Amino acid sequence: MILHVDMDAFYASVEERDQPELVGRAVIVGGTPQGRGVVAAANYVAREFGVHSAMPATQAKRLCPHAIFLRPRMAHYAEVSSQIRAVFERYTPLVEPLSLDEAFLDVTGSETLHGPAIEIARKIKAEIRDALSLVASVGVAPNKFLAKIASDLEKPDGLVVVDPTRIQEFLDPLPVSRLWGVGKVTGALLEKLRVRTIGQLRQLPEDSIQRHLGNNGAHLWELAHGIDSRRVTPEQEAKSISHEKTFATDIEDLAALRAWLLELSEQVACRLRRQGIKARTVHLKLRFDDFHTITRAQSLSAATNVTQEIWESVLSMIDERLPARALRVRLLGVGVSNLGQGKSTQLGLFTDESHERNSRLDEVADSIEAKFGSTSLQRGLGMLHNIDPKSGSTGPNRDQYGE
Repeated sequence: MILHVDMDAFYASVEERDQPELVGRAVIVGGTPQGRGVVAAANYVAREFGVHSAMPATQAKRLCPHAIFLRPRMAHYAEVSSQIRAVFERYTPLVEPLSLDEAFLDVTGSETLHGPAIEIARKIKAEIRDALSLVASVGVAPNKFLAKIASDLEKPDGLVVVDPTRIQEFLDPLPVSRLWGVGKVTGALLEKLRVRTIGQLRQLPEDSIQRHLGNNGAHLWELAHGIDSRRVTPEQEAKSISHEKTFATDIEDLAALRAWLLELSEQVACRLRRQGIKARTVHLKLRFDDFHTITRAQSLSAATNVTQEIWESVLSMIDERLPARALRVRLLGVGVSNLGQGKSTQLGLFTDESHERNSRLDEVADSIEAKFGSTSLQRGLGMLHNIDPKSGSTGPNRDQYGE
């Protein structure tokens, strides 16, 4: 059995835990309303006013004028994520992180020692609550796809179990939008076919779905039948590390896109540094509103685990290698591959001085923010603001943001 553990409003929940006076108030982590920042996370109080991640901070302020806006502390969140990961590994070595706040766990081989999967899920939720004062939602199911859907159904503090003998009973009533790969365009096509639930999609012949939806049709047909053969891949076995973000509302602003690329780069780099490894190839993934997906990769002259260098690499791909089309991004991902140990020599894209400076910045950010929760480091302040990655300066940059 597979668990999908998803921390509830993770960044905001960590801030509430660390500052109890925030409990019960609307908390938004991300850019400030005075700048061009976006929402990285919002607690459930703020969500009641319509605030969601990737929303411009100015819009969030209009919807929830009394909200408390906090700047992100990525190194601190990464440290808390490591503590959560330690809880997972007490129950199974088969842990596949998806981001700082969610992971898949294969507990099939752990049930003899720790009890049925549902009991393991309850124990993990209790340990996270008791030891870290945070709340997790968990989905328990025979595969990844079903577990991830289940974890999202009863948030916050949810625990949903999918009986392997009743998969279709679980899936059929759900809206077809729950399927991975159903965005605005695919959703509109299915609406024309009067397909609104997963059960209705499942009843269509596979060749009919493929005729209407192309290559994505076969994928959706399998998901509608609860089929997902992917295994849980532990981080130490992975040949790559990546983080993705699917947005509730399509990203159309280049500055917001750059801000999210920095957060994703930070998460990838944190995981590299935590494992003491570096990567030589950087990957970019974009999925547009019509589900057209592009991937780009750039090999560096030497391996790195420096946030700034990974970010600058994906920015160069954004600037130079995107197709000529409207910018409406549904999913954004940053990844690295060609992983290895050892000391890095100087990267060709960066000067010795900038490489050393940015490497030291990561070390300082990881240690100081994790220990003291400082919000005064430049990258923590600038992540969702207008920072020129090459100069480090704040404020609008007309060339970079196309103003």
